[in-house]
Amino acid sequence: MWKVPPRNKNFTGRETLLNRLHKGIGDNVTAVVPHTLHGLGGVGKTQMAIEYAYRFRDSYDVVWWVPADQPGLVRATLAQLAPKLGVPDATTAGIEDAASAVLDALRRGDPYGRWLLIFDNADEPEDFGDLIPPGPGDVLVTSRNHRWAGVYETIAVDVFPRKESMEFLDKRVPAVTEEEADKLAEALGDLPLALEQAAALQVETGMSAQEYLRLFEQHASSLLEEGKPREYPWSMTTAWRLSVTKLKEHLPGAMELLRCCAFFGPEPIPRDAFRPVKGPVRPELAELLATPIRLSKAIATLARYALVRIDPDERTLQVHRLIQALLREELAAPTQRDIREEVHSLIVEAAPSSADVPANWPRYQALLAHVDPAGVAASGRPDVRSFAHDILGYLGASGNYRAARRYAESFVDQWTHDSGAADPDVLRARRVQGDMLREFGRYGDAYDLNNATLATMREVLGDDHRETLILLNGIGADLRGRGRFIDAREHDRESVERHRAVLGSDDAQTLRAINNLALDLGLTSDYQASQTLLEEAYRTAQANEGKVSKGTFLNLWASLSRAVRQCGDYHEACDVGRDALGYGRQQLDADHPRVLLVQKDLAIALLRSGEKDEGLELARDVHARYVRIYGLNHPGTLAGATCLANSLRANGQLDEAYKLAKDTMERYARVYSAEHPYNHCCVSNVALLERVRGEPERARELNEVALAGLETRFGRDHHYVLTVAVNLASDLVLLGETDRACAMGADSLHRLRRLLGDDHPAALAAAANLAADLSAAGRGEEAKPLFDATMRCYDETLGAEHPDALAAAEGRHLDLDFDPPPI
Repeated sequence: MWKVPPRNKNFTGRETLLNRLHKGIGDNVTAVVPHTLHGLGGVGKTQMAIEYAYRFRDSYDVVWWVPADQPGLVRATLAQLAPKLGVPDATTAGIEDAASAVLDALRRGDPYGRWLLIFDNADEPEDFGDLIPPGPGDVLVTSRNHRWAGVYETIAVDVFPRKESMEFLDKRVPAVTEEEADKLAEALGDLPLALEQAAALQVETGMSAQEYLRLFEQHASSLLEEGKPREYPWSMTTAWRLSVTKLKEHLPGAMELLRCCAFFGPEPIPRDAFRPVKGPVRPELAELLATPIRLSKAIATLARYALVRIDPDERTLQVHRLIQALLREELAAPTQRDIREEVHSLIVEAAPSSADVPANWPRYQALLAHVDPAGVAASGRPDVRSFAHDILGYLGASGNYRAARRYAESFVDQWTHDSGAADPDVLRARRVQGDMLREFGRYGDAYDLNNATLATMREVLGDDHRETLILLNGIGADLRGRGRFIDAREHDRESVERHRAVLGSDDAQTLRAINNLALDLGLTSDYQASQTLLEEAYRTAQANEGKVSKGTFLNLWASLSRAVRQCGDYHEACDVGRDALGYGRQQLDADHPRVLLVQKDLAIALLRSGEKDEGLELARDVHARYVRIYGLNHPGTLAGATCLANSLRANGQLDEAYKLAKDTMERYARVYSAEHPYNHCCVSNVALLERVRGEPERARELNEVALAGLETRFGRDHHYVLTVAVNLASDLVLLGETDRACAMGADSLHRLRRLLGDDHPAALAAAANLAADLSAAGRGEEAKPLFDATMRCYDETLGAEHPDALAAAEGRHLDLDFDPPPI
């Protein structure tokens, strides 16, 4: 695998440094020790890194170039390596998770142990601490920041030795004499970039070395009279001015194009960005953009003068940051403002129309590199701010949450300063801020920010604005994240009614609001109402296929499958789940987060229906995918781990189930909170395993803690509470407290029948357990009719051969476990 900029065919010298670098990297055989090429701008650090990659490419299976001057874009470049390593790409898993999967694969050396990462133009070392994977490969960093020297092995890259300067000029300038080369090198201070500029100018114009030296002296004198350049070597400035002077004489339009490029970022600029646009553009550039032949000639001329670098395969052009800075510095402030406006117009027109369509993400990623350098945040133009919102939409949809959070904060700060805190663009970006807080598990902070934003939105935009409705819907998720399921349900009831009244029942945003309300209903034990609502929404989505995205449609399908299972129709849930999983894998990808959710729910349904082997197989697979893509502490991974632990227990693999369930319980407390309902339910899962492993007293202690925590939140009449109560009664029987177990079992059975229905599997399990406990207590006259009725109901619902029915027939206790729905 190979991703490195084109090699400079005129690369000269640096043999000592290249050999030193190769030896230093080769000596590190046990762990990655990044090597840094450090030096001033223009000394050739990047070219040396490129040459190293080409020269020693046979030593590596993977060589990957990472432009690093904007840390927020580094993960996106790493994520591009994902499909080549056999891990989910950004389209499937999002940029953050794809990049993490890449780093993990490199760390493990799987599937390739010989790899080279090159971070070009990195600035602060601390920005890259978690981006440099320890492992069997190599890392090379180029930087102008001297602080890298205190962190990693560093090789200082200085100007050329005189001999190498002369060799370079001899390659580039025909018929140059040794004496002339020496004088040119002396005048240019042996700076590689200045030498490149001088050689290109002489080759392009046919200028002699003597003429170049004469002009150079004149320009250097005038430059020194003005004062030495603040940031750049005077030789570079002079060489650049000579090239620019000749460029103005031969092709003025190319000069205007170069000035425009100076206000993009130093990363590659998409060639297609240069075309006629509607927004403000200087007349001289507009004329060039309107004439394709002249535009192509201008680009080619800039390349011949070594002022831009063209990558024909990627269809990009790139200007060295030093040249960009010199170009900007020579322009008056009003002209700088005009050209920035021009760049904004080009970027806006180059952006695709839909930010949430995966096919458009590569173009958005290419434009993202220029958002900060072009000063997009500082623009007050409606079209530019609309583009900024699209960037946030792209980052969120692709899963690059860190970058989304950073850009949202940047936009909010700038726009608040420019337009005030109540500006609609500020409010919209603040909504994204709240979304990102929620994605990082900061539910309380998200709730506080979103409520404050919502109050202002209602004042400024009104209750019925689409942005207000989107934010209204998001707050329900904040409430669920904090464990406030009842509050979320009431909030989302209002949200759905408002969506229907304003947007209509078939709008995609309304369907998303309905899906959230259905989730609330399930979390508050009203499974039948949840299923009814989802059936209606699913039919509506089917009837409006062109208006509803595949992701939204799959979400509704997955939720419907879950609701059917929660209602106790396990076999039907398997049928719906299999259909949904097939659709998701066909339309999206097996590792897409929405598809993983469908697979996890299908594994649960299979386990409940008695197909334990297939359920375990699916549960193992989905948990492994979650861990590989998201890591151990992601909510999806925790849900997958819970599903797998329950499947392992059902298949008799108790030790593995216990270890996983206990680890998951501890992670839930850290990711959510100790008082979150999901944490209490995970405690009860562990308690169940303690009992079946022969520790009923420990099981009782855990279940009593879980029951108290859940009952404080919900009261007794909630499915989760009653699940724990049924399990606690089983603990009590083993501890000899049969009378108390019977009382608790009878109460739980009564409540479950009233809550879920007489034939719901949870109610049947409670009835079977109570019948066994009554019989053990010598109350056979009560146990017999209850047992007979329960077995008849099993025969009519799950079937006489279902594992639950078989256990009940033998008088064995049934255990009720918990699998967390999504927040």
